[in-house]
Amino acid sequence: MTRVTYGLAVADFKDRVRRPAYLVTLAAAVALGYVAVPDSGARWVIMQLGDYRGVYNSAYVGTATALACGLWISLGGFYVVRDSVGRDSRSGVGQLLAATPVRTWAYLAGKFLSNLMVLASMVGVLALTALVMQLVRGEDMSVDPVALWQPFLLLAVPLVALAAAVALFFEALPLLRGGLGNILWFCVWVVLAVGGQGPGLPLGGIGVNGVAVSMYEDMLAQQVEMNDGSFSLGLTYLDEPLRVFDWHGFVPGAGYVLARSAFVGIAVVVALLPALWFHRFDPARVRHSAGRTQEDPVAGGVPAEFVDELPRPAGDRRASAAVLKTPPRPGRVLPRLWGGELRILLQGVSTWWWWGAGVWVLLGVCSPLPGATRLMLPVSWLWPILIWSRLGTQGYEHGVAGILGAYPSTYRRVVAEWAAGATLTAVVGLGPLVRLVVVGDVTGVACWAAGVVFVPSLALALGTLSRTHRLFQAVYLPLWYTVANGLPVFDFMGAIRIEGQPAGLPPTVVLAVAVVLVAVVFLAGAMRRLSRD
Repeated sequence: MTRVTYGLAVADFKDRVRRPAYLVTLAAAVALGYVAVPDSGARWVIMQLGDYRGVYNSAYVGTATALACGLWISLGGFYVVRDSVGRDSRSGVGQLLAATPVRTWAYLAGKFLSNLMVLASMVGVLALTALVMQLVRGEDMSVDPVALWQPFLLLAVPLVALAAAVALFFEALPLLRGGLGNILWFCVWVVLAVGGQGPGLPLGGIGVNGVAVSMYEDMLAQQVEMNDGSFSLGLTYLDEPLRVFDWHGFVPGAGYVLARSAFVGIAVVVALLPALWFHRFDPARVRHSAGRTQEDPVAGGVPAEFVDELPRPAGDRRASAAVLKTPPRPGRVLPRLWGGELRILLQGVSTWWWWGAGVWVLLGVCSPLPGATRLMLPVSWLWPILIWSRLGTQGYEHGVAGILGAYPSTYRRVVAEWAAGATLTAVVGLGPLVRLVVVGDVTGVACWAAGVVFVPSLALALGTLSRTHRLFQAVYLPLWYTVANGLPVFDFMGAIRIEGQPAGLPPTVVLAVAVVLVAVVFLAGAMRRLSRD
């Protein structure tokens, strides 16, 4: 590693840790440590073998926390470290780097190292949290540092290294630089988290099978009676607390350590692979098929591969002049604001997207009630995720937040923006609603209506707080997956049913959460205006 690469990584890391989002992420990591080691009477668990869990000693606490850390930080951390290359382009740092002799591979290595440092710092916080949780739970007060922290190096670090590398790889591909890449990573993560637990996988999968075998052997040696010997990793809700056994920990062999090291090596290769085509912001090396430089006058000489990341004018001069000449019409302010916000929200949506939305609506109308709610409603309310994520962010991403902040009635504009998102949610979920109305399912209609209110409220709140579309995508995708996977505790749309009745959250609870989220939007706006004053 060169000094330049290290310097770029450290500078980028220092810039990121100064951001409020970093502190929020660290706080979330601490909360994850608490979830991974619940109280002995809790009704949830992260890691179990049949109806048992290990005594809270260093081996079990360290392994359970490290596995939870590796899986969940590799998911959420991916969205945290995204946009490092795009930020260099927008800030002008990329153009300065293009004028230096820094090699492309050195730049990519620095970015990868910076991503890894950010995610590794979260792993470090969780490693310390594991120590605290062992002492707080108090089932075994003897601390073994090797048994406690070794799993973080072997299980968590390879997974977060892969997430850091893929985040950089996606940024170097124009097609995956935006929301499509965020959704694709979630799909890859699900396959990796679920399919990577089995035996006989290349490089041992995510490394959990060796842990499961070790736990099973210890239970056999202690002659623990097992009705079900299946290993489960992930947040699971229990009918009753688990029984315990004494697990002495997993002792990795040389082959296991080599496989985990190879996992990190693959991550390095993935991170440096874009050096074959990434031109490091140099407009002279990005050319049309005819051989001319591909630049955009709006971007000020920035290569066209990053033009999509830059603020752009809303239209040409003729369109702007037409808007200026439009005579003002008194009255009906809120409906006209709603129409304008709806057009802004849907701007640029392609025809194929509308065709897809129409197909989901049609299938929802034609499906019987169980299929309309259990299958078609979750599908319909995943389809607009990239559009929902625009709520609360477009003013900042397009450089007009200052203009909108001078609007004489900002509350009306926020209400209109929320109403535009609610309209989109209702339209794409129209098919299941028709089936609910036809069969006279009043409770189902109430759950559907609560979902229509909740989704835009969540998108607007997260977009307003973070000023980026990535946070909503990172939160909504796992939330949606729990519903699609049949976990009723987070079902905000009434999709999961038991004996024909919605088994998820009551509509009143969903509406109350939505009201709190909208209040957060107004409070954040008021605080920002006060800080400017």
